Amino acid sequence: MPTIKERAELAANLKATGKCNCTQSVVKAFEDIIDVDPTVLTQLGAGFAAGMGCMESTCGALIGAVMVAGVTTEGKGTPRYSKEIMSKFNDKCGATICKDLKGITTGQTLCECNDCVKNAVLSLGETLNLE
Repeated sequence: MPTIKERAELAANLKATGKCNCTQSVVKAFEDIIDVDPTVLTQLGAGFAAGMGCMESTCGALIGAVMVAGVTTEGKGTPRYSKEIMSKFNDKCGATICKDLKGITTGQTLCECNDCVKNAVLSLGETLNLE
């Protein structure tokens, strides 16, 4: 089983290739432990990119991490874990909303997409003690 750092690199590479959006990159890095057809998994993550398509909402990578947390915890305590994942992600990236991360209103990017993807996976791993 890959380490959390290897999963973070895999997710960043999936995003960098353009084959996956931010959400898809994160969930696909865990597809070996998610009992969902890989095609369906990709389809589930399709609508969350770019802050739900408008950059006004939560980063898609962070959404992907919370989706994986729901599966790995079997839905038990997931809101509490979600809060912790979000806090760790915010500490690493400087924001949780897509447009803020991309500096749409300030002109200063806080975190590039590939780094958001990597940090979402690492935040998930730290929260759930995944290695």
